[in-house]
Amino acid sequence: MQKLTTAFLLFLLVCCSARKNPEPYGAIPSDSQLRWHELEYYMFIHFGPNTFTNREWGEGTERPEVFNPAKLNCRQWAATARLAGMKGIIITAKHHDGFCLWPSKYSTHTVRESLWKNGKGDVLKELSDACREYGLKFGVYLSPWDRNHPTYGTPEYNTVFAKMLEEVLTGYGPVFEQWFDGANGEGPNGKKQEYNWPLFFSTVKKHQPDAIIFSDGGPGCRWVGNEQGFAGETNWCTLNADKVFPGYPKFEELTTGHEDGTHWVPAECDVSIRPGWFYSPDTDDKVKSLKQLAEIYFGSVGRGANLLLNVPVDRNGLIPRADSIRLMEFRQYLDKAFAVNLASGQLVRTPATAYDHPSSNLVDNDSRSCWFSSEKYPVIELMMEKPERFNILVLQEGIAYGQRIKSFEVDAWVNGNYQTIAQGTTMGYKRILQTDEVVTDKIRIRITESKANPVLSEIQLYYNPIQL
Repeated sequence: MQKLTTAFLLFLLVCCSARKNPEPYGAIPSDSQLRWHELEYYMFIHFGPNTFTNREWGEGTERPEVFNPAKLNCRQWAATARLAGMKGIIITAKHHDGFCLWPSKYSTHTVRESLWKNGKGDVLKELSDACREYGLKFGVYLSPWDRNHPTYGTPEYNTVFAKMLEEVLTGYGPVFEQWFDGANGEGPNGKKQEYNWPLFFSTVKKHQPDAIIFSDGGPGCRWVGNEQGFAGETNWCTLNADKVFPGYPKFEELTTGHEDGTHWVPAECDVSIRPGWFYSPDTDDKVKSLKQLAEIYFGSVGRGANLLLNVPVDRNGLIPRADSIRLMEFRQYLDKAFAVNLASGQLVRTPATAYDHPSSNLVDNDSRSCWFSSEKYPVIELMMEKPERFNILVLQEGIAYGQRIKSFEVDAWVNGNYQTIAQGTTMGYKRILQTDEVVTDKIRIRITESKANPVLSEIQLYYNPIQL
């Protein structure tokens, strides 16, 4: 009898353990992708000969001597990014002109041939060291297009480019994101290159297995389909990645993703704080306004994408004063807008769940904890101890189990009735909704369409005192 009782208890334990988490739905993120989502906001830096020639796309014929940033200070870049609230920096290690910001053994068009530090400098080393000092992630952009290298347009060049990747990915510590674009034009021999993307991707995975690979089709994250910094109102983190490739012509699909995509390939919004990507003195008075940056933030991070904000370095090798001041203003704006989560620790009423994750997880300020609905279209009520004023609502799905929600509505209890104050389509990692000012002690979230029983991680409320 004792043996039977023990066996029965073990059986129950196994059954209960098996019920702790639901089965994932569809494509799900890797651990590296989950960590990437949590970064949300980081810096892009375009820097190279174009900085000194006032060009956006160099031709590869520029003399290396033109690159000579006399006051270059990567610690200033890193300090600025850190104070701006950014989590990392991605640098254009090699743009289309082929100029390498490190002394590559596979090119004669590098910092080694420049006047900067008498050819002894290495921008990637200085920046990666500065990122580590300031607690930032370090990422690199390498354009496969090379308008200078003599082997471009031949099969040999793919090996050369892979060797350049290997240098960068093995010489400067951890790389959190490897950035590729699909630009493909003629090289010095008048030919275009047939890129060996499987070789390039495998080189990244071999040397930096946790790095997120960016391109139109991922596989780590995707271009959002525009350079204005806005994801779609509907934004699926999934993509039919086997059909999408760097240089994909139907790039408008990338703004919303594919609802039934086979792979988890979330969107990244790249946009510059100035009209161009590289520094130009002509744009010193054209830095984006605080209002523009706020609109971009709510249209990118607020729609479940990551924001990669380009801040071009000037000819001295420094982030210009005007850009830095605007970044600090933007940081102050975000700090005030998201200062106090009014929903934290409040009472949440939800339908019952068969899983071991209570509804209190929705108000614990932890995007990794979740509540699993036992219904496909649940109604969730947030009951506050006293009336609160808010104008920002944050909703997050438990994306570790897939992206499920297709549409939702939010109501506030006003004058004895529920009144709809917001609605949306996809949530994904994070959905930030701005509303008219509301004072209430009760709101409810109604899931109106879902591909499977929803998994939610956070409900947050904020009052933003600054109106732009």
